[in-house]
Amino acid sequence: MSLFNVFAIASTALDAQSKRLNVVASNLANAESTTSSTGQPYRARQVVFQAIPMGGNQLKYGAGVQVSDVIEDSSPPRKVYDPKHPAADKEGYVTYPNVNAVEEMVNMISASRSYQNNVDVMNTSKSMLTKLLTLGQ
Repeated sequence: MSLFNVFAIASTALDAQSKRLNVVASNLANAESTTSSTGQPYRARQVVFQAIPMGGNQLKYGAGVQVSDVIEDSSPPRKVYDPKHPAADKEGYVTYPNVNAVEEMVNMISASRSYQNNVDVMNTSKSMLTKLLTLGQ
């Protein structure tokens, strides 16, 4: 595998983790909203990753990653008893999104660390290529 394939693989990971961070940010931003643009409570979203072969259909050159889909979490929304809230139903319950802030923070930390690791891979590969070029002098 050439060092140039390392750049291609790491760049796909950077793109995928960037999309994952955007989804996490959207989930956290809507964690306390009572309605979405559809009039229903916001549904948490999760990214689905897929391996993509680099250098043709064979995996001998390694595999990158891409976001194949962004799916909605099927867990039920959270119901909180608050009869004074303007969005409360007849029984006094307010329906909030099914976003778990702790899980989203863990996803955010995981995605940001993965992003940083791939930046480090690219920097190390760049350093190795630079050293390789200086060997010929």
